[in-house]
This record gives sequence, structure tokens and C-alpha cells, in this order.
Amino acid sequence: MAELAELLIVVGAATPPGRLAAAMKFAEEAAAGGGAAASLLNLAETRVEICDGRPLDGYGAATRQAVARIAAAAAVLIAAPVYRATYPGVLKNLLDIVPVEGLQNKPVGIVAMGGSPHHYLGVDSQLRHVLAWFGALVAPTSVYLTGADFQDGQLSAATARQDLAALTQTLIDLARLDPARLGPKPLAARFT
Repeated sequence: MAELAELLIVVGAATPPGRLAAAMKFAEEAAAGGGAAASLLNLAETRVEICDGRPLDGYGAATRQAVARIAAAAAVLIAAPVYRATYPGVLKNLLDIVPVEGLQNKPVGIVAMGGSPHHYLGVDSQLRHVLAWFGALVAPTSVYLTGADFQDGQLSAATARQDLAALTQTLIDLARLDPARLGPKPLAARFT
């Protein structure tokens, strides 16, 4: 089977790399094992300007590059911590800048991390709505991690590792579909 062009893993948190970033490094390794090149876009390390409605070419190089990486990826894995029952503003800000075509018909997976199992739907349900607006091909299931899945800062729980590897493989498999065969266009693409 041919290698996938690229799986982009977006760590949607403003805090310095920690457990969520470590889990996404595991996803990067799982992608390589599944025949896909993968890279990380960590929003704690990439300064994305505040979305203010200007055209994309009006933003600085770092913001334009982040958007270009999303648009160029064959699939995207978005990881976000739960902040106040939803995903962080830095991730929402980036998604506000990405044009519809950047995620349209693109396989996207969701990984959320919270302090306890009680918040597992916060990121998943809200992020799915935004991704539907783009017309993204969202994986039917997602992964939810808690602090209990980690030991010494590394993803150690066997079930969490298996689930993350399975989601990564799902994105690789979905990326092999011909996006031209998927339709119709999302409403957002019709009115822009």
C-alpha cells in the first residue's frame, strides 16, 4: 500500500508540551507504523494570530504556515484538552482562520483529554459540529484520555494506546478515499 502524504497532528493547547503532547508523539509513531508520514503542529509552540476577519494573506508567516500545513495534510488528528467543558480558544482561533477548503472532505480524528472521565463529551460533541461545518470527514469514534492513562508523563495505559493507534489507523484508511467522490459540498462552501 502506498504511503499516505501526511497525517498532521494538531495539539490544540496553549500550555507548554505535557502529557497531551506526549500522547500525540505516540500517535505520530503509530502513524509511521501504519504507513503514514506524520508531523506535529503544537499550538503552544506556534504563534497563531487572533482571527479578526482579514484575508489569510494578511496574517504573519507563522499563522499562514499553520493554515497551509492543515490544508496540505492528507488527514488531521486534532488533540485538545477540556477547558471549561469545551476545547481551548487557541484551537478555535486557528479553526476560525482555516478556509473551508482546508478541511473539506478531509479525514479528521478527535482526541480529548480531561481531568476525569466526566467530561468526555465536551470536546467531542462541540468540535464535531465545527468540523461538520467544514465538511470534514470526521472519524466516527474518538479517543478520550485522562491523567490515569499516563505514568511519568508518558501514555502508558494499554487501552488508551490501543485506542489511539486504532484512531490513527482509521484516519490513514479514510485518507485513501477519493475526496472527489464525497459530496455534496458543505453549506459553508456554497456560500463563501
